[in-house]
Amino acid sequence: MKKKILIGVAIIAVAVIVLFSLALAADKEAVKTMVPAAKVDLNTASQKELEDLPGVGSATAKKIIVGRPYSSPADLSKAGIPAKTIEKITPLVSVGKVPTVAPTTTKAAPSSKALAVTTTPAPATKGMVWVNKETKVFHREGDYWYGRTKKGEYMTEADALKAGYREAKTKTKKESK
Repeated sequence: MKKKILIGVAIIAVAVIVLFSLALAADKEAVKTMVPAAKVDLNTASQKELEDLPGVGSATAKKIIVGRPYSSPADLSKAGIPAKTIEKITPLVSVGKVPTVAPTTTKAAPSSKALAVTTTPAPATKGMVWVNKETKVFHREGDYWYGRTKKGEYMTEADALKAGYREAKTKTKKESK
C-alpha cells in the first residue's frame, strides 16, 4: 500500500514538473513574440509603428516624430521622452539615415514675439525678392525677414513693384543681431 502511494506521488510530481516546463516554454515564446522581428527606425517610422513600442503612446510618438532626425536612441531625451521609456525601447529601435525630404516647418527659437517661421523654397533665380503678402512689403536678399514671414512668396523686384508692393525698411541679418 505504501508502495502504491509513493508511486502515485512520484507520478504527480513528474506531471507537475512537465506542466511547469511547458508553461515556462510558453512564456519564453510569448516574450519572443513581443519583440519585433525588425527594429523600428526612429527617423522613418510611422506614428502607428512608434505607438506599438512599449511605453509609447500617441503623445510620445508625436514628440518622437517632431524631434527628428536622431543620431542615436539617446537623442530622444532632447524630444522630451522620459529616460525610463528610452531605456525600454532602446533594444527595439534603430537609427537609420536621415530622410532627404526637407521638413515643411522649422522650429523658431523661443522669443517674446514667438513668430511662426516656415521653411520656404529657395528663390527660382538669384536676385528675387521675398514678398510679404500681409504687409505688402518686399525684402531683398540679406534682409532679416527675407524668406521668413508666414505668408509670402518669391518674385522678381519688377513684379513686386508692379503688384503694388514696396521695399521694406529693415536691417540686414548682421545688423539685427
